[in-house]
Amino acid sequence: MSKKTIGIIVGSLRKESFNKAIANYVASITPSDYEVKFIDIGGLEIFNQDLEGNPPASWTKLREDVKSADGFLFFTPEYNRSIPAVLKNALDVASRPYGENSWAGKPAGIVSVSLGSIAGFGANHHLRQIFTFLDIHPLQQPEAYIGDVTSLLDGNGNLVNEGTQSFLKTYLDAFINWVEKF
Repeated sequence: MSKKTIGIIVGSLRKESFNKAIANYVASITPSDYEVKFIDIGGLEIFNQDLEGNPPASWTKLREDVKSADGFLFFTPEYNRSIPAVLKNALDVASRPYGENSWAGKPAGIVSVSLGSIAGFGANHHLRQIFTFLDIHPLQQPEAYIGDVTSLLDGNGNLVNEGTQSFLKTYLDAFINWVEKF
């Protein structure tokens, strides 16, 4: 049996991204019978339907990466009570052209990571709203909100908080079970 592929999409492009730090930790604890693939969304041209006749190479690559994955873990910060533009752009690009939605029918998990105590609640739920239209099936329980993230990481950006490590292991186990249902 071939390994299932989990696509990891990080909505923060910052070099020292807290979301990337948490995503790296989750990738490191993913069972060995799964392949983890980080899907880069930072170089995508902004979606413009006029480009569909000759789509940019970055769009084609994203669409292929999405089609080849068996499920997705999204790690997102919250920008102005919503998701980052780069993440919305990736969702839009891979859902087109009309009738060829690369995301359709696939399972996903959402981990929102924030400096604040609200822990990206708005972004997490806004992403769920978008998933409904794109036919992406989010894991419902447990939900993953990582707040006050700077207190959970060491100076090198490594997750050192044991309680958060334990929670993310529980979350990942639930997500893997969710992927298996598909």
